[in-house]
Amino acid sequence: MRENHHCVRFGGELQVPFINVSAPLVVSGMSGESEKKLREIFEEAKLLAPCIVFLDEIDAITPKRDGGAQREMERRIVAQLLTLMDELTLENTNGKPVVVLGATNRPDSLDLALRRAGRFDREILLNVPNEDQRCAILKTMTTTLKLQENDAFNYRELAKMTPGFQQSDLIQNVAINEDDASNGGSADAMDLDMDTAREALTSFEHKSPQEKLSTIQQFLAKHPSPLTPAQLAPLSITYEDFKTALPTVQPTAQREGFATVPDVTWKHVGALAKVRMELHMCVVQPIKKPELYQKVGISAPAGVLMWGPPGCGKTLLAKAVANESRANFISVKGPELLNKYVGESERAVRQVFTRARALAPCIIFFDELDALVPRRTSSLSELSARVVNTLLTELDGLNDRQGIFVVGATNRPDMIDPAMLRPGRLDKTLYIELPSAEERCEILKTITKANHTPLARDVDLQEVAADHRCRNFSGADLSLLVREAGVFALKKKFFFGQQVQELDALGFYVDNDSDNNIEVTRDDFMGALSAIKPSVSDKDRARYERLNLRLGWGVIQEKEEEEKQEAA
Repeated sequence: MRENHHCVRFGGELQVPFINVSAPLVVSGMSGESEKKLREIFEEAKLLAPCIVFLDEIDAITPKRDGGAQREMERRIVAQLLTLMDELTLENTNGKPVVVLGATNRPDSLDLALRRAGRFDREILLNVPNEDQRCAILKTMTTTLKLQENDAFNYRELAKMTPGFQQSDLIQNVAINEDDASNGGSADAMDLDMDTAREALTSFEHKSPQEKLSTIQQFLAKHPSPLTPAQLAPLSITYEDFKTALPTVQPTAQREGFATVPDVTWKHVGALAKVRMELHMCVVQPIKKPELYQKVGISAPAGVLMWGPPGCGKTLLAKAVANESRANFISVKGPELLNKYVGESERAVRQVFTRARALAPCIIFFDELDALVPRRTSSLSELSARVVNTLLTELDGLNDRQGIFVVGATNRPDMIDPAMLRPGRLDKTLYIELPSAEERCEILKTITKANHTPLARDVDLQEVAADHRCRNFSGADLSLLVREAGVFALKKKFFFGQQVQELDALGFYVDNDSDNNIEVTRDDFMGALSAIKPSVSDKDRARYERLNLRLGWGVIQEKEEEEKQEAA
């Protein structure tokens, strides 16, 4: 988050001496040397007062004072720093203040004595910049760059395309654009006059990275001298340059194991219209237009629980919601937070919510939630009970949240602790049921369109969806059906109807046909239907429908149908 950048600017605004200290460099292998360096730094600060002392990566010298004798040096350094900070009174600095600033990305690892009043008694959290802040950062960083159509440059759209980007990520993106633009201009200026320079710059954009590098190397070999101002005149950075550079920059949050906005949209989700509408009202609109909810005097649900048979698109829906709302997305598999060491599982849960607050607006998606928060009974282990309590506490703390939404998914809602489903926590439950024949047809159309499946004219997806063998098919089963139908089509293409015994000795048929045209026919789908079994049995389907009625979502659906009949 470039905390040091903010501190340097702060010192410049106040026009006072600024002592920048990299904490890891203070640590020395010789006994007593580290404490001596700290004393020298603070003595210098007293002489320069009023001034600012900035300790970067302060966690390197101020860990918690616990452990054995091997941490004796660390304890001495912490004790020395505490003493030096306590001595920075106005009486000891001739009435001139000395301000100590520290920066760290691991505040929980600091010794607690440092965080009490009189020492580091003010803590400022630098979150990941929101859309408005990213727009302002981009405008500031590009003031020295030559942009094409500077007045009409779409900073707002770029800010929307960079959720989860920190200031350093945005700086890297700008630097890549600057390098690409200068390299592109230099390369295409080779052997060209000024009349054709602009045309060359345009053609250079369509080259592959390898072609660009080769062209640049050839140019540098032929033209070791710097370019003239006339050659540099047509060079500028365009909006398309920024869009091209975006995929090459991986946001810091993503490198740390947390995803940003997914690339799944509503067009990847077939059917589920009613569930999509509910998610739109519960999550998407509260993020996009929170002021309207405040004006009406209502608050959005604190959390949403999606449950239903496996493979019905619960994870896909959560990703599409995050993309639609342009919110960051943290996906957590329930079991991956569990740790055998005491306190580590609870710490992992707290870390997820801490990260979400820094990435707001953010959606936390807990998959397989039943593994993380099972019912608290006498037979439940102490570890699981502590995890349940920690998660309940964190959810209660979201009452004053700013753009943080929790979405859970499970196949076993009856196994989840009932306290999770009370108002203020996961108070909105959505049943993702198996698709009907009409919905199966819509899902098949979505899958074949997304996969660019070449369908023959005799294929009627409505007929396939209405087949009795598709009755218990989930969205995942339908995706497998399309894949298997494609495999059947490939088998016919490769083997031309020959039996396996007729293949050559190596087990392969030598296909010399250069025709790459292939289509998936009705027979391919019928063959795939015979080979695939639904992942949900009739018994499982009946059990889910009973659960649906017990949890109330089915009752809501019945009331809606009755209201429609009365209105008709």
